[in-house]
Amino acid sequence: MAHSVLFDQNQLYNGAGMNNQADGLEFYQTQYTDPSAASGAGVQQGGVDDFYSSSYGTAMPIVERSWLAAFGTGGFPNEPALMEELGINFQHIKSKTLSVLNPFKPLDTEIYDDSDMAGPLLFILVLGTFLLLSGKSQFGYIYGVGLMGTLGIWTILNLMSQGGIAVMRTASILGYCLLPIVFLGSVGLAVDLKSTQLGALAAVLPIAWCTYSSATMFVTVLSMSEQRLLVAYPVGLFYTSFALLTVF
Repeated sequence: MAHSVLFDQNQLYNGAGMNNQADGLEFYQTQYTDPSAASGAGVQQGGVDDFYSSSYGTAMPIVERSWLAAFGTGGFPNEPALMEELGINFQHIKSKTLSVLNPFKPLDTEIYDDSDMAGPLLFILVLGTFLLLSGKSQFGYIYGVGLMGTLGIWTILNLMSQGGIAVMRTASILGYCLLPIVFLGSVGLAVDLKSTQLGALAAVLPIAWCTYSSATMFVTVLSMSEQRLLVAYPVGLFYTSFALLTVF
């Protein structure tokens, strides 16, 4: 009598292998529990936070994400300070400014490893404001001479030195050493430097001050002690241009 192998196998499984199983699906034992049941119980009893804390041992951080958070002081967890994100280090600005005011003091090369532009931009803005108050609107010339002069000096320094220097570090050093020219611009608020005979002579000291400070920094950073005069020449022309803008 013909019979079906499929039916015989089903009967074999029903008779031998599934007598001890309730529904035929429990093939092996497991130590994991049903996550849906745990999540449902957690949501019903204490909400998502309680389930998160019971499962992972810590509570879920609550972060305010509304538009009002942009005007508050809370921020996000482990978020760096705003000045750190902007790359502004007031300690470095103070150290670089003091090194310009006292160029004969031994330089700390570590403070010139970064490309801080907060101080130079502040000095350029103050110089332009002083010139504007004295009746000279020179903002365009200041930014133009600063940009072209920085690129020219950066090119010269890279051709002269072995290691080279980044363009932003060049701009940072030149900008910080512009501080004596800013003092000259403040003098122009009280005295008309163009009409007086001492105007040209008054510009000599700031030019020499800026040139010596800047050349010393470049020579120290690039280890070019034997080429100090070659570095000081283009740098002196750079600051002479700013002095002419300030006086005339």
